[in-house]
Amino acid sequence: MKVYRPLPIDEEIKLNPKKIIVSKTDRKGNILYVNDYFCEVTGYEPNEVIGVPHNIIRHPDMPRAVFYLMWKTIQSGGNITAVVKNLAKSGKYYWVTTDFENHRDLNGNIDSYIAFRRPAPRRVVEEMEELYAVMLDIEKEHGMKASLIYLQGFLDERHTNYNDYISNLIKPKSLMEKFFGLMKGSFLNSHVKESANYSGDYKKAV
Repeated sequence: MKVYRPLPIDEEIKLNPKKIIVSKTDRKGNILYVNDYFCEVTGYEPNEVIGVPHNIIRHPDMPRAVFYLMWKTIQSGGNITAVVKNLAKSGKYYWVTTDFENHRDLNGNIDSYIAFRRPAPRRVVEEMEELYAVMLDIEKEHGMKASLIYLQGFLDERHTNYNDYISNLIKPKSLMEKFFGLMKGSFLNSHVKESANYSGDYKKAV
């Protein structure tokens, strides 16, 4: 499926720290669900993105190596916290901190991924902008593999990995972090109940 991406403009969307952006994709990265705040921020209606690859909101300032790392981690059943610059339908951009939850079927196999996004702290954005700019330049000249090698060297120098590096950047845990945790938990609980009800209703129907 060919994905249309708008031309980026240098204008940032200010995010509401009391709201979270939620999206759900299948194992191939195709969008299955988006919440109302996703639509409000990105400018896309649900019918425009359901079934579309999630990279429709990928900003060209983001190195591909970061997404490779994210997908490799969650597809193996792990979790990762990432800082990402996204692209809205208008061409504007917004920075988020992203966490993932794996959704499993009745047999325990991963069948989809749920992403929770909230505003990235300004100091974190400033640090990641610098790192991502270097990685992007490397990718343009030498490809994604070279960008991954550079990132690994950057992290090795600091005796850490990407997930811990980002987690430490967004510390200390503030009241907003706790608030985000509660919102995330609330969504997951309601989603599990809805999935269970849907499965039960479906079995009755067939």
